Amino acid sequence: MSKYRGRVPEALTLMTLGVVVVLFVWNRIPVELVAVGSALALYALGVLTLPEALAGFGDPAVILIAALFVVSEALDSSGVTTWVGQSLVDRAGSATGRLLLLTMLLAAGLTAVIGLNGTVATLVPMVVVMALRQSIKPSRLLMPLAFAGSAGGMLLLTGSPVNVVISEAAEDAGVGAFGFLEFALVGIPLVAGTIAIVLLLSGRLLPERQSKQLPPDLSGLAGTLVRDYSLDNVVHLRVQEDSTLIGHLRSRWDLTGYAGVRIITVLDADNDRPSSQGHIEIGDRLTMVGDPDVAARYAVDHGLDVERVRTAADVERDLLSRDSGAAEVLVPPRSVHVDSELQPSMVIEGSLIVLAITRGGEDLGPEPQRVRAGDTLLVEGPWSALDAATDAHDLLVVNAPEMIRRQTVPLGRGSLPAIVILLAMVFLLATGLVPPVVSALSAALAMVLFRVITIQQAYRGISWTTVLLVAGMIPMATAVTTSGAGELVATGIVNLVGDAGPTAIVAALFVITVVFGQLISNTATALVMIPIAVAAADQLQISPQPILMSVCVAAAVAFLTPVATPANMIIMGPAGYRFGDYWRLGLPLVGLFAVVGIFLVPVIWPF
Repeated sequence: MSKYRGRVPEALTLMTLGVVVVLFVWNRIPVELVAVGSALALYALGVLTLPEALAGFGDPAVILIAALFVVSEALDSSGVTTWVGQSLVDRAGSATGRLLLLTMLLAAGLTAVIGLNGTVATLVPMVVVMALRQSIKPSRLLMPLAFAGSAGGMLLLTGSPVNVVISEAAEDAGVGAFGFLEFALVGIPLVAGTIAIVLLLSGRLLPERQSKQLPPDLSGLAGTLVRDYSLDNVVHLRVQEDSTLIGHLRSRWDLTGYAGVRIITVLDADNDRPSSQGHIEIGDRLTMVGDPDVAARYAVDHGLDVERVRTAADVERDLLSRDSGAAEVLVPPRSVHVDSELQPSMVIEGSLIVLAITRGGEDLGPEPQRVRAGDTLLVEGPWSALDAATDAHDLLVVNAPEMIRRQTVPLGRGSLPAIVILLAMVFLLATGLVPPVVSALSAALAMVLFRVITIQQAYRGISWTTVLLVAGMIPMATAVTTSGAGELVATGIVNLVGDAGPTAIVAALFVITVVFGQLISNTATALVMIPIAVAAADQLQISPQPILMSVCVAAAVAFLTPVATPANMIIMGPAGYRFGDYWRLGLPLVGLFAVVGIFLVPVIWPF
């Protein structure tokens, strides 16, 4: 309990809240530091006890949000979202209107499951590529993508952290949590209305901007690598008992007299794994690139059996697969590889096979080379090894393996268990057999247990900014409630517009939420507004359900500024948008959300 009496806790809470809002708008201090700092300040001022100030870190809503981020990362990294995106976008054909419609439907549907920011980050490269291929400015598609995603966040409980905290607030208020599918009662009209408005008005209200930060199109990378590194003819050779190569070093090849070919891989007969250590043994498989006739002559001369001849199409299909990939890497100064002797077929960094070495754009051929800083290596290996090379300092990866994988390998490794786990989570959330936090946390643990993602990927997939923001602002919401500050603000609003009825109260809270939501995090805005909304409902002796859901709808209104949500910032560079571009299409959508939030919500959840 607070050590203060009278109006002091209210004043201190409102003062702290005012400072927090100013710092959020100022945007010079990370929002998570402001949020956590506000909890500590309320403890230092005596408004909250220490357990109350730290309660946010153990709140089920925070754990649920973190778990959903892990599930989202698993779906993304396994290629499930890429597959869904490519499948729908490919069906759009060359019709701009159809592409716009399917893009918005996809954004809304994915957001409902994995959240807005993850959806937009996943779809932006794909949508930009599709736009450029059809000679459409990306600015014509990316704002509809983000806005439809914001509406789609209202379809399911999992669509937004705001949905989670609103549902928890309803349960705390004694009216029961909002169900997993209950959000769709307003979500479906919002998505349908958003799509209709964009299709009708985007031609006049969307700017045509020149993109300055286009993500690379890596969809044709396999073909590019095959062409640039002459991998169009690949021959697999098996070492026979009478081969003259038996006993020779796997790391040294004398190809004198066999111009136009090179060895790029040696698979150990014992474990079928690439190796450049030890000596050639019976059953080893050599992979040779180059002229098939020269390769056949080399096989005859050295007692090798030609197992398979692969065309460029075969190589292009298999170079980037579910389990392994290829990437170009640069050797930086002070790398351990500088001055080392390498040649194609050697294995470096544990399991990366050197396929080719170039210097100044020229292939250095099959002979051993003394590596220099700036040389480019084409390497192939497991995706995990390529990811590890990205994090190391001895090689600089030209295109991030994660970006390559997500653009080129839909339904990659782990996609099947990821889909099964997702469906199980949705079933548990929809049926309510277990609490939502248990469903999401179990799904997140299963994603790691079944190796869809590693524990390191799970950590990276969590938006710690969002988690810390919510954990830090929950104590603020507690202080607004327990100190009487929320009741004080609610009383002011009720005195101002209460005579006009509960609809006027809903409208006032809606407008306040929308205004603050354009300047600071919508999650933070919702957490501040929740205790005020509940107090207002209590004073009017009406159900808090419609007021809380109206606040939830208002918090989803992220249409007027690029800082209203991270998704708006994500699209800003690739589309070339300016700060003032958002409000023109955003204003009609604000009107739509206002109609739903102020007038439709009380029909569904009566006062």
